Amino acid sequence: MATMFLSWSVFIAVTVLAAQLCIGEKSCHIKSTAGSVVQLGSSFTVYCTFNCKCKGSMYCDDPTTLQTHKDVNSTTISVDVVNITKSRTYSCRCECFSQLDPCGLDILAGYPPDLPKNFKCTYEVQKNESGVLVCTWNRGWDTYLGTRSKLRVRTVTGNHTDGPHSVSSTGTESLSASFALSRSVQLISVWVEVNNSLGFVKSSISNYSLSDIAMPLAPGLYLQECLSRKCLIEVKEPVETQHVQIQYTADQQTWTSSLNSVVQMNSSWSVSSLEPYRLYYFRARSKFSTGIWSEWSANISSWTQEEAPAEELDVWFTEPESDSTSTTVYWKEPNMSVSRGKIIGYKVGVGRPNLRAYNISADARSFSVPSCADCEVTVWARNSKGLSPPARVTTRRTKVKPTADVSVSTGNYSITISWRKAETAPLPAGYVVEWYPEGRQLQELRWVKLDKNENQTVISGIKAFECYEAAVYVFYNENSVSQTRFKGVATLESAPAAGPVVKDKVEGNEVKITWTELHWSQRRGCISTYSIYLEDSSGHRKTYSVASQERTYTIKGLSPGLYSVSMSASTSTGEGPTGEKVKFFIDQEAHSSLLLVCGILSVIVLFLVCLCQSSAVKQRFFEFFQCFMLDVVPDPANSKWAKEYTQDKDKMSLMPQQSNSSASTEEEEPILVDVEELPKQSSAVSMQTNVSSPLPPQTDLNPGTDPATLLYPLTTYIKSFSHDSDSSDQTQTSLDTNSTVDYISSHGPGNLGEEDEEEEEEEFADMNFFPSHNIFLDSLEFGGKLTLDAVKIDCSDFFQSA
Repeated sequence: MATMFLSWSVFIAVTVLAAQLCIGEKSCHIKSTAGSVVQLGSSFTVYCTFNCKCKGSMYCDDPTTLQTHKDVNSTTISVDVVNITKSRTYSCRCECFSQLDPCGLDILAGYPPDLPKNFKCTYEVQKNESGVLVCTWNRGWDTYLGTRSKLRVRTVTGNHTDGPHSVSSTGTESLSASFALSRSVQLISVWVEVNNSLGFVKSSISNYSLSDIAMPLAPGLYLQECLSRKCLIEVKEPVETQHVQIQYTADQQTWTSSLNSVVQMNSSWSVSSLEPYRLYYFRARSKFSTGIWSEWSANISSWTQEEAPAEELDVWFTEPESDSTSTTVYWKEPNMSVSRGKIIGYKVGVGRPNLRAYNISADARSFSVPSCADCEVTVWARNSKGLSPPARVTTRRTKVKPTADVSVSTGNYSITISWRKAETAPLPAGYVVEWYPEGRQLQELRWVKLDKNENQTVISGIKAFECYEAAVYVFYNENSVSQTRFKGVATLESAPAAGPVVKDKVEGNEVKITWTELHWSQRRGCISTYSIYLEDSSGHRKTYSVASQERTYTIKGLSPGLYSVSMSASTSTGEGPTGEKVKFFIDQEAHSSLLLVCGILSVIVLFLVCLCQSSAVKQRFFEFFQCFMLDVVPDPANSKWAKEYTQDKDKMSLMPQQSNSSASTEEEEPILVDVEELPKQSSAVSMQTNVSSPLPPQTDLNPGTDPATLLYPLTTYIKSFSHDSDSSDQTQTSLDTNSTVDYISSHGPGNLGEEDEEEEEEEFADMNFFPSHNIFLDSLEFGGKLTLDAVKIDCSDFFQSA
């Protein structure tokens, strides 16, 4: 019996437990002291009570986070929530009944509703008898909770009051509600009611007169026609209004208005004061005699018609290069207000009045005028309606000394150029400032023309890490101009990005290095200097600094061996990396060949010196140089010795010079010299003797001998050198300074004493001829007989024998 009772007890317990599991019984109950909806920032306590004594725990959110709880009693725990910042979910679990569902609580956090902001109402008149009341407002702050808003409307018609009517709002941020009303309604009262789980608010009541908030619908616009200066627009309205406002713009940013009174519902209006060839946008709105303006209509657009260009082009030019006679003329693309139409081409005329015309495409901005270093160039712009006024530029300019003190300063992506005119300078007619990236004048030339009263301009849009050149032109009239040019202007700089590419050319013991400019994208500013690095095979390095404008450099005096050379470029901020190294070799043969040439020249000089010691060679050289003497020479017949000879013809004889030697003083037999005289024609000789046949082999020189016959070797002239006679003044004055004159003694070379030699040296010195110890005079030989008559020796014999 006891066993049966125990079995029934277990069965009942299992059955009850199974029943609980089937019905989903929870293991606990959870609640909050502030309820399930709380205000953000509030504090409260969450309690959890279990169905039995067990070790419980509380969690928050998903994924769950274990909370630090307090034990209230054996079956209850609690968690204090302080300054809640968002909605949360709390849950509790019991370890004893893990098979039961845990209990949980969702707590919503938010704010009570805010009073509506910017509450306003309008009455849209859609027909002449009725319209729609439209009210809008802003809900205020976000409550983070579900909020319900309603528009309440009360109407007054005569003495009758109707309402209030309730209309639910739509929208999220900006709420609105609409309510149909007859135009017979005179007054309305409106307000808004808002509520959520944390509270209820009501806006203040707004009272309106319906005529004060009446607004027509937006009108419709239709374009009829556009001319060059005005457009005709048709305005269509659903209801009759008293005012229409039309606005137009060319850029959809700045609108221009015109106010008109409406007489008819559908009418056309003229919008004037427009510019030719512009794309204009138009819009319109309308209003009753009272009330508010309607919404703007949809935009319509149209182009106005073209007109011929109104102004001349802005024209400038560059001076021709040194190797060219052509001039490049530039012009700026005219803006819409100048072109007054689509430019379809340009016309360039050269010369005046004989004009040579060239038609240029519309895309061109420059033209190279051939053979125009000194001419007048005229440029026109053409559209479908005609040509612009002519813009003339004269390449014939008279350059004068600059009279303006120009200064340059740089800013962030801008350059400021200012100048100050000298007090004594003439009044200028105007200024032109031009600028362009260094080395790209033809491609990117820019300029601005300034009035004579201006003294400064700011150039904007300057590229960073770019080097610029600029110039200021001061025009005093059409042709007179001064120019001040400056280079190396940059706003931002850094070290160059690369080094120059080097080329070498070895010549002997030197190397010529050439390089090209860095690409403008690698310069990173204005190049100030180049550095050349020369390194030999032992690693010894030399540096050479070169100015930025140079493109070649020669290194001389290099020893034989292997070398490498590289280069770098520098700006004002630093030096860039070096370029690729180029290797070259100085050959030993260069030095050997130089020494060989010097040796050969030395041998030749030594050979010539030794050769000149030969008497035959000296004689030939002497005869050769004699042939280059001038034909005008002193006349021996006018010498002092010849005059004395004519006075004492019968007594004169050629006596030897007395010397201090121990030789005999007795008179020796005169030495006779055989001379062959050849005919020679010369018109420059003061006395000329033509001989058709040679002289006898020997002629005795005695007192009876003809004085015109003289002893002489194969020279142009021979003068007797004696102790008693000197050259006359007449003879010396008649002697050409470039003539070569030889003198011999009357008693032959073998009888010359020391005193004779001294006198001979003195006289030779006076004649500006060979020195007294000339090698050509050491081996002269005499033979035959010579009279004192003026004779000529033909040098052709020398060349024939040669």
